[in-house]
Amino acid sequence: MKIGKETIPRTAICTSNEETIVVRGLDLCGDVIGKLSFSEYFYLLLTGQRPQPAAQAVLDATLVAITEHGLVPSVQAARMTYAAAPEAVQGAVAAGLLGCGSVILGAAEQAGEMFERIETTRAESGISLDDAAAVVVRDYRAARRPVPGYGHPLHKARDPRVAALFDVSRCAGASQRFVEVAEAVERVIPDIVGKDLRLNVSAAIPAVLLGVGFPRRALRGIPILARSAGLIAHLFEEMNHSIGFALSYQATREVQYDGEVPTGFAADA
Repeated sequence: MKIGKETIPRTAICTSNEETIVVRGLDLCGDVIGKLSFSEYFYLLLTGQRPQPAAQAVLDATLVAITEHGLVPSVQAARMTYAAAPEAVQGAVAAGLLGCGSVILGAAEQAGEMFERIETTRAESGISLDDAAAVVVRDYRAARRPVPGYGHPLHKARDPRVAALFDVSRCAGASQRFVEVAEAVERVIPDIVGKDLRLNVSAAIPAVLLGVGFPRRALRGIPILARSAGLIAHLFEEMNHSIGFALSYQATREVQYDGEVPTGFAADA
């Protein structure tokens, strides 16, 4: 990431005067409120363009697919933070979002990068899609990098959200170019990795979004945006049915101390 050379701060997203708020060239009150859905507005903010119908359908589907994921670590962190500081909902949401990284919620961006690399390899080498996928997957294995978006601790067959997202993409008339790339990776994995790792939702999201022109570098924003909504739902439940301390107590009960102790110290039974 290069340091910017701009000396004057500039933005093309928003400006305003006493009478009008302008967002991406549109009058917020006259052209946007009541006329664009939230997902349309997000796409406009991000790209400066209104989404085509296929792009909106796919974007909506990916946001819905990744919003809720149960009591994963980010949700537990949010709920325990709220239990400890109920006056700061924003802090609890932030606690949950801070857990969005390479293991949780970050694989969509990484898978998108891999898919683009496969497409570049195929175009530059003139080889088949499966051969290009094999080249890139082998490179990942040689570098001891996991293949992002493949394998799931629960869904040993394909993650059921994959078929749902691919169906939306196909029915919306979106390009299937990256869906084909994603499926090629799935085909070559067993011979290279030695395991039959199937597509999960983190690979399906870039496969369908890249097909509608969604910017690859913004892919991580999809699970972050979606999970924000999920966290708010969990925190509202926490307000009315608190389990934050129960989660903490359960973790404490499972802890086994294996460090040194002073002479004569006896652990509680």
